[in-house]
Amino acid sequence: MANMDSSCCKSLQDTKKFTPLPPSLPRSAAANCPCKGGLVINNTPPRGSSYVSIATRDMWERLFGEGYKADVYIITDNGGIIYAHFNILATASPVMRGMLKQVGRHHPRQSISIRGVPHDAVRAFIRYLYSSCYEKEEMEEFVLHLLVLSHAFAVPHLKRECEKKLQEGLLNIDNVVDILQLSLLCDAPWLSLICHRMILEHFKAVSASEGWKAMKESHPLLEKELLESVIEEENRKKERNRKIEERKTYMQLYEAMEALVHICKDGCRTIGPRDKDFKANQAPCSYAACKGLELLVRHFAGCKLRVPGGCIHCKRMWQLLELHSRLCADSNSCRVPLCWNFKERISKQSKKDEIRWRILVEKILRTKGIAIASCFVRQCI
Repeated sequence: MANMDSSCCKSLQDTKKFTPLPPSLPRSAAANCPCKGGLVINNTPPRGSSYVSIATRDMWERLFGEGYKADVYIITDNGGIIYAHFNILATASPVMRGMLKQVGRHHPRQSISIRGVPHDAVRAFIRYLYSSCYEKEEMEEFVLHLLVLSHAFAVPHLKRECEKKLQEGLLNIDNVVDILQLSLLCDAPWLSLICHRMILEHFKAVSASEGWKAMKESHPLLEKELLESVIEEENRKKERNRKIEERKTYMQLYEAMEALVHICKDGCRTIGPRDKDFKANQAPCSYAACKGLELLVRHFAGCKLRVPGGCIHCKRMWQLLELHSRLCADSNSCRVPLCWNFKERISKQSKKDEIRWRILVEKILRTKGIAIASCFVRQCI
């Protein structure tokens, strides 16, 4: 039990390294019947595609169903027997080839046993080895058994087909924990990644399922790993949300700087430079932050507590003016009030304050995707 826990957890740790969305499965070589043929030109299939006629498929189906000259019989649970052919089984599965060769050395009549799996699931598996076909109902009922058999007998194309069917609809909240454990034991990292992501996305519902309760009792180490994954995912979400909000704030600050330059240089509606005349029916401003900033400028101009710290709104205006001066490239000709004064104050600030303002300016410009605030160079000259 300890070995199983450690192997499951090790595989889960490897799975957790994959953060992107899982890639698409390779194009399946199998298809549920009836099979469809591909394009054929001059009796030659195109490179990279395959063509199997319905007649050929039916021939292999008939060979399996009738057991014509079968030289192997497979013993299943409850005394079930499936007849097959040595050459086909040996060609389709290297594991079966080794088993049949070993049996043939001691017994003239070759037979192998596949137990612990329903008889019909074994029959569907052997049939797939003949024709690469399966019935939809059989796949839905025995997909987990077929996954185990394809892994145990090294049939990778059937294994991929089972993974695909599970991902396309057979995987759900109730069985995802069981399938995760099975995928770890069957060395199916793609499927374990799908299960792992589903558990993270629907953890509340999954943790209330019977599968989770059974895993908690039998594989506590795996439960611990999953809980750690949930915590890590929540922390990542919080960090993403924090960065989104931080980016939003920096974008708003940049837009406020643009609107401030616009008001002080061109004027907006009823506020701006004294040498500007405003029309009664002036068009709405195209700067999103202009309206709020205009109200702040009006308050700043008439507030009696305009000293820093005396009024929260004025304090914000002082901060915007200082931020502008650090972004402005030409304070000599800038029309924003106190731009040059703040430039003079920079050299007198403490190193701690200087570093804090420099980091803020760099983050604003990096968020905007520019190296220098070109809009201030253009509008301040």
